[in-house]
Amino acid sequence: MKAFQAVMLSLLLLSLSAQTAAADYVVYESDSRFSDVMDGLKLAIEQRGMFINNVMQMNEMLERTGADLDLGGPLFGQAESVEFCSAVLSRKMISEDPRRIVNCPFIIAVYTLPDAPDTTYVAHRKIPVAETEQSPAMKEVATMFEAIAGDAVSW
Repeated sequence: MKAFQAVMLSLLLLSLSAQTAAADYVVYESDSRFSDVMDGLKLAIEQRGMFINNVMQMNEMLERTGADLDLGGPLFGQAESVEFCSAVLSRKMISEDPRRIVNCPFIIAVYTLPDAPDTTYVAHRKIPVAETEQSPAMKEVATMFEAIAGDAVSW
């Protein structure tokens, strides 16, 4: 009986872990070209007065390291992550809780998959509801992520 309970508990924990992992990210889909969505993302960030720190060529890096380490084929058709900053939002959220420094810089990724090149995805970390309910700054950050990603996929 104890072995059965242990197995059931393990399955429950695995299920909850998978659900939690899926809930940690927000992913939007678009039938627009990758380059158009990237342009839309950059414009949405800049129109809000934020500064783009870096555009990381994720696909190139993963392809290069995958080949170097013999880790298999392509993970993406195309993939880039945009790092950006809002001095105002960063200051607000960190003033409330210094541990939130881990949220800086903000990152939104755009990618396509090898088997679905006509669908472009935009993804960002999800700010937990408990945090947005307790923190005006984190609610503002979550709203900012949603608005920018929504603008990017609308291109």
